[in-house]
Amino acid sequence: METKPNNVKIATKWAVIYTITTIVITYGTEMLNLDPNSPVKYVSYLPFIAFCFLAQKEFKDSLGGYISFGQGFNTGFKYSLFSGFLLAIFFYVYLAFLNPGALDKAAEQQQTVLAEKNMSQEQIDQAIEMTKKYGAMFGAVAAAIGSLISGCIIALITAAILKKERSPFDAVDTTADEPAV
Repeated sequence: METKPNNVKIATKWAVIYTITTIVITYGTEMLNLDPNSPVKYVSYLPFIAFCFLAQKEFKDSLGGYISFGQGFNTGFKYSLFSGFLLAIFFYVYLAFLNPGALDKAAEQQQTVLAEKNMSQEQIDQAIEMTKKYGAMFGAVAAAIGSLISGCIIALITAAILKKERSPFDAVDTTADEPAV
């Protein structure tokens, strides 16, 4: 019995690898005391793009080297969806429990920005309170939505690059699993 390739397993595997990579990058920037708002934050986009491509490529390889645009996009979409879900969990736990000081630091930066916009102290205090109270949840939701949206764009591009459909003249090799006589 031949098993059909499963893009859910492949997408999940690469989403887990990406999440682990993001955790390493997050703690690496923290240990090096780098500003999270510096251009270093864009480093995490490179593995996201690479792993989306690798998920689609692995699925293409499991299909015998052929993949339609729809199959490629579907795999990339699932990778983005699972990555966003896993990142949301990580960022919530990270901001709420592992490093709540990151929210305090963000609140300080927010206070400076709001003061420069000539907001009243009451408005600034209210905004800071909201950040401290709901910042972890907002961070998790933003990670999930951001991963899904950017992942869809990346999946569209990489699916177009990887697309290779069978022509009607390509014979499907049905004897590959049969022993030679």
